[in-house]
Amino acid sequence: MNVRKAGAKAFRLLSKPSARAYRSHPIRTASQCSAPGPSSPPHDRPHFPCVDAHAARESRIISSRSSSSSSSSGPEPPYARPNPTTYKVYHHKSPFPLIYADPLPSFDIAYETWGTLSPRKDNVILLHTGLSASSHAASTDLNPADGWWEKFIGPGRALDTNQFFIICTNVLGGCYGSTGPSSIDPTTGEPYATRFPVLSIFDMVRAQFCLLDHLRIERLYASVGSSMGAMQSLAAGWLDPERVGKVVSISGTARSSPSAIAMRFAQRSVLMADPNWKNGFYYDGLPPHTGMKLARQIATITYRSGPEWDIRFGRKMRELPETDNPVTPRRADRPRPPALCPDFLIETYLDHQGEEFCLKYDANSLIYISKAMDLFDMTAPALAELRLPAPAPRTSPPPLPPSLAARPASPAHAQYHHLLDILFPVEQQREVADALRIAGNQMVSYYELGGVWGHDTFLLDVQNVGGAIRGFLS
Repeated sequence: MNVRKAGAKAFRLLSKPSARAYRSHPIRTASQCSAPGPSSPPHDRPHFPCVDAHAARESRIISSRSSSSSSSSGPEPPYARPNPTTYKVYHHKSPFPLIYADPLPSFDIAYETWGTLSPRKDNVILLHTGLSASSHAASTDLNPADGWWEKFIGPGRALDTNQFFIICTNVLGGCYGSTGPSSIDPTTGEPYATRFPVLSIFDMVRAQFCLLDHLRIERLYASVGSSMGAMQSLAAGWLDPERVGKVVSISGTARSSPSAIAMRFAQRSVLMADPNWKNGFYYDGLPPHTGMKLARQIATITYRSGPEWDIRFGRKMRELPETDNPVTPRRADRPRPPALCPDFLIETYLDHQGEEFCLKYDANSLIYISKAMDLFDMTAPALAELRLPAPAPRTSPPPLPPSLAARPASPAHAQYHHLLDILFPVEQQREVADALRIAGNQMVSYYELGGVWGHDTFLLDVQNVGGAIRGFLS
């Protein structure tokens, strides 16, 4: 066969109708594929309440902005929670050196106190907060609202105000009275936004030490903290061993793990992808509320535990209102119609947590403080990289307040961990206790606590966490 004949044959084959392409298929019976009863109109588009909620929230922000004639700062939510009249503010006038950046020209630290300072000022406990907490750890005369650690502070409680004078600050970088990205840059007269310098946990603690200097408190009976506060507590004990008598570290770590960094990176990513974020310069417009809501949902997954959610929610679904889907009404001959918006109770819980948080905290503060947590690393090579000289070891035993002076010396370091904590796993807690002992510290107490709440156990388990803290401190 020559080339011309072969080509003609190929053309004829391609020109014939394909039997496979044009073969008619048998029509299926109704019993095979069709459902009885009316079907939904093909062109009606569904609506999604969980998506519509973002637009509704934005409308409320804009409406509140237009209805408030006294506000000149745009629709940004008021970050001063608690109210500025209910906490004290320390103003540091001189430049403050930072690890990663040029010095801050000045800064403010918001703080609150409980209990009575002894004449010798030897009964002071510095309480460190988690990522997004304010200085309002417990109710006060100026602010009777419950604080974030209300049941742990007071007469006879874990932090016993009959014995101790407790100080709690809003960290540097925060938005509840302390200087942070939402604060006014004195060199420009505008909010710092993302011109604010990157901070370290050590910067936060050194700013708190400046407050102690201002109050003329030379030594702490104890440094106490949970979560990011546990990082600060460890950093305080390392920065100035002579100043810090005891260290209480609850649900924390001496260095952030890759998994914890990954979860916080995911939070920052969804926040910074919000069009309203505008590279951090959103203070004269709408805040990135959608990104904040999603970031909080991710964070909440790391704060609680699967076993708790199994007990609390299981696979239960929310009750379905009759008007939930007017396009496709519920029919008796079909199972409950699932929804693409929150449907399982665990989904509604996460949705609620995000909604509650998204306008209560500054997005840039979340970005900066979570980054400081990621950067935290107290291993020797990391500290050397930061140019932080190792302090001299403590030479004296932990001090005791006057009411306990007759008792023998007690442990200087307590490490508390919750077995179901997925943010700071148990092996990281053991690592800290082991490292302290290997370094020669013979006064270490280490506790592994049960419960089903995961990382947030330090907020909820008053009996076990509170009891262990009180026993260690006294």
